[in-house]
Amino acid sequence: MSDDILYGVNPVREALRGNRRAFELFVQTSGSDHRIAKIVALAEEKGVAVRRRERSDLERLAGNSHHQGLVLRVAPFAYTDLDDFLAAPTGDAPLFLLMLDGIQDPQNLGALIRSAACAGAQGVIIPKDRACGVTPVVEKASAGAVETLPVIQVTNLVQALERLKHAGCWAYGLAGEAEKDIYQTDLRGNLVLVIGSEGEGMRPLVRKQCDGLLAIPQYGGVSSLNASVAGGIVLFEAARQRSRP
Repeated sequence: MSDDILYGVNPVREALRGNRRAFELFVQTSGSDHRIAKIVALAEEKGVAVRRRERSDLERLAGNSHHQGLVLRVAPFAYTDLDDFLAAPTGDAPLFLLMLDGIQDPQNLGALIRSAACAGAQGVIIPKDRACGVTPVVEKASAGAVETLPVIQVTNLVQALERLKHAGCWAYGLAGEAEKDIYQTDLRGNLVLVIGSEGEGMRPLVRKQCDGLLAIPQYGGVSSLNASVAGGIVLFEAARQRSRP
């Protein structure tokens, strides 16, 4: 399996702070950003080789011009196993997970992972097939959040929901036509929030496995919200409720 190439200030910094094995850091020769200096120091502290390169070389390594003067060669991304996740101690905190059913756009996936991390979710669940996995584009869009919480990849979302419900979770799926909205629902306790794909929404079997369907009230404009925006709204409503005594 080939190594991954990460680029951008936040993804590179979070990868170096985390447990992922890093091999080489490539830094633009003309870079003078103070953030870059701190990242170089962090790489040197961890024993990662630092190479100075021209901007054109970094563009070639990253595959685009959005590298912000940094490119990092790292070990392939390691997904978390669901059973291993559930077996790990979580203290007294109730489970709070985001499940994504068929998100295809890497920008949306990265944004959803970032929102989940910021809202205090403990992990994000994605399917192995017919969905985007964690790529360098996803890492950049997540601003490095993929390095800060588990991304759990499963073969079958329906079976994963059954396993989570057996572990005491309530599962709620977002659906625009649902009669109950997110503000009328208790989102505390062990919780799995399910977001469907950008065009089709949740697949029928995944929808059927949810304990309930919830809508986000809308007051005008187009008929539906972008998947990452909808996910961010429901994640932070859950976080608001869960922060109350």
